[in-house]
Amino acid sequence: MLDRVIEEWGGHEDLWLFGYGSLIWRPDFGFVERHPARVHGWHRALKMWSRVNRGTVENPGLVFGLLSGGSCRGMVFRVPAADGLETLGRLWLREMPTGVYDPKWLECMTPHSTVRALAFTLSRRSPNFTGELSDERYRQIFESAVGRYGSSLDYAQQTLLELRRHAIHDAALSRLVKLAEARVSAQADSVALHASVYPSSSVSQPESTSKE
Repeated sequence: MLDRVIEEWGGHEDLWLFGYGSLIWRPDFGFVERHPARVHGWHRALKMWSRVNRGTVENPGLVFGLLSGGSCRGMVFRVPAADGLETLGRLWLREMPTGVYDPKWLECMTPHSTVRALAFTLSRRSPNFTGELSDERYRQIFESAVGRYGSSLDYAQQTLLELRRHAIHDAALSRLVKLAEARVSAQADSVALHASVYPSSSVSQPESTSKE
C-alpha cells in the first residue's frame, strides 16, 4: 500500500498531508507550511479500534478515523519533495503498524487554495471500525484503554484542546470527553466521601509510662 501511495504521489512535487486527529498536535515530521483546511465528503469520528497505539489486543482503545459523509475541518501540511519519501516511511510506522487505514488523496480547501493531500481514511467494512458504541462503552474504554502512546482518554482530550486552539468546533468529540471527565469527577467525589465517612483506622497509641 505504501508503494501505491508513493507511485500516486510521484515524488516530483511537494507532499501535502491532511491531519484531523493527533497529526494536528503531534505531526512528528518537518513541514514548511501549515494551513487550516476542510474536506467535503468525510468526517472525523472516534470509531476505530486501536490495539497498538492507544490500546492493546486484550483491551482495545480508540482513535479517530475519517469516515465517509459530511465534512471535516483539520490542518494540511506541506512537506518538501526531497523529504517526502522519508516522511511517508515514518508516517507508515506510526499510522499503519497493522494496516488499519485506507490512505486516499483528498481535495482540501485552505484559505488560499485547494490542495491534493494524503489522508488516512477508514472504511466501514474494516474490522477495525467500531460501529455505534453506547455512552457506557465509551466510558469504559476511556477508563481503561492504554497503548504505546498513552491512553485513549488522553488522545481524545489532546485532540479536543488542539482543535479548540485552532477554532475548530467538534460537538461529538466535546460530548464524549465531557462524559469521560464527568465519570472521573464522580469517582473522585466518591473516594473523598468514603474517606470522610470512614476515616483511617490507624490511631496513635499513648506512650506507656510504666518502667520495667
